[in-house]
Amino acid sequence: MQLAPPAGHAFDPGAEAARATDAILQDTLHGTHRGVVVDSPPGAGKSTLVVRAARELAAAGRPLMVIAQTNAQVDDLVLRLAEQDPELPVGRLHSSDPDAYDKALDDLPNVRKSTKAGDLAGLDVVISTAAKWAHVKADQLDAPWGHAIVDEAYQMRSDALLAVAGLFERALFVGDPGQLDPFSIVGAEQWAGLSYDPSASAVATLLAHNPDLPQHRLPVSWRLPASAAPLVSGAFYPYTPFRSGTGPGDRALNFAVPSDGSAADRVIDEAARAGWGLLELPARNTPRTDPEAVRALARVVRRLLDRGGAATSERGPGPAPLTADRIAVGTAHRDQAAAVRAALAELGVADVTVDTANRLQGREYDVTVVLHPLSGRPDATAFHLETGRLCVLASRHRHACIVVCRAGVDALLDDHPSTEPVQLGVTVKFPDGWEAMMSTWDRWSEHRVVWRP
Repeated sequence: MQLAPPAGHAFDPGAEAARATDAILQDTLHGTHRGVVVDSPPGAGKSTLVVRAARELAAAGRPLMVIAQTNAQVDDLVLRLAEQDPELPVGRLHSSDPDAYDKALDDLPNVRKSTKAGDLAGLDVVISTAAKWAHVKADQLDAPWGHAIVDEAYQMRSDALLAVAGLFERALFVGDPGQLDPFSIVGAEQWAGLSYDPSASAVATLLAHNPDLPQHRLPVSWRLPASAAPLVSGAFYPYTPFRSGTGPGDRALNFAVPSDGSAADRVIDEAARAGWGLLELPARNTPRTDPEAVRALARVVRRLLDRGGAATSERGPGPAPLTADRIAVGTAHRDQAAAVRAALAELGVADVTVDTANRLQGREYDVTVVLHPLSGRPDATAFHLETGRLCVLASRHRHACIVVCRAGVDALLDDHPSTEPVQLGVTVKFPDGWEAMMSTWDRWSEHRVVWRP
């Protein structure tokens, strides 16, 4: 694992990121290990690293396969490669579904698409999902790929890695260890604690069997502002800390229309000033789709748009309008997201992204409005204490995050009994969800605005 700069060393975000990238590429192109692992915090340039590594491997005459977890991730990587290197031959291996890939790929002359890996043989880079690669058999190839890049490796189950491991000789694994664990539709309790647990992440299983593999981390988040990076790093990445790529004065969020004095406007102003805002509703146990909390979320979004927000950042010389497509609402459950969409529609709001933490992974917005997973709950289940879920919700924004929640989360956490079964051999995941919930709540409470119905 890379070490932080020595004490007293001035932190230069660009230089530190470049130093880390150079070390990763050195191990990838010239190292002797069969795998290299890279931990990437939110917005650290993971996709940029994947694209650069793919280009450098191709330029060195080393054709490679790239494995991503969703079709959207695959298409994004293909588009990024085409933008960075229009002459690079790229293969897009896809399923036979009618909408198997983004039709924007049809306009790229350097991209060849096929449902069969054999049709893409000889291309410098071939990209597909882990699920599609699993249907490619090693004995169908003239030879295995010399290199592979596994994107979002922490979201890949170990059984999915096993299904494709015979297709390549060496691999670069890049992912975010703080995000949600891999999803499984069946129980995996019978394998808990075993080194070959198929539901464990690909990286966890890889390192369990190969502890000496080189491990690196990207030290800078270019997404999270200086107001957010210390909290997110401390709460969710205590062993792989990172810094913001921008300073306290590099970004600003301003509004043309002044506050009307309502709780929604006051929490918006607090978030614009401090980066965080907590809109606290009266303590109460509620249904999951708490109507009052849903209305509060919708009202905040409506006021964000009505007040003519403008975001200033290092990306441009002047302020950019805070439009609906630059705002997202995050929830823990799909029915909560559906209720928020309906409430926004009643207020005439369109084009705002409203989704669960699972589907917001990897996405970025100027402002996010989040329904706290424990809001209105009588208990704190393992699902709602999942560290990765809160991490995703708290790390999608470039300027400000507003959390909507019922009062009493601190009391709920204080009273929470540890009733989950203890499984022998299972490595305790750190940070603990309870601790992450408490540390973030303590910080957000400093920016509390009380909502009166």
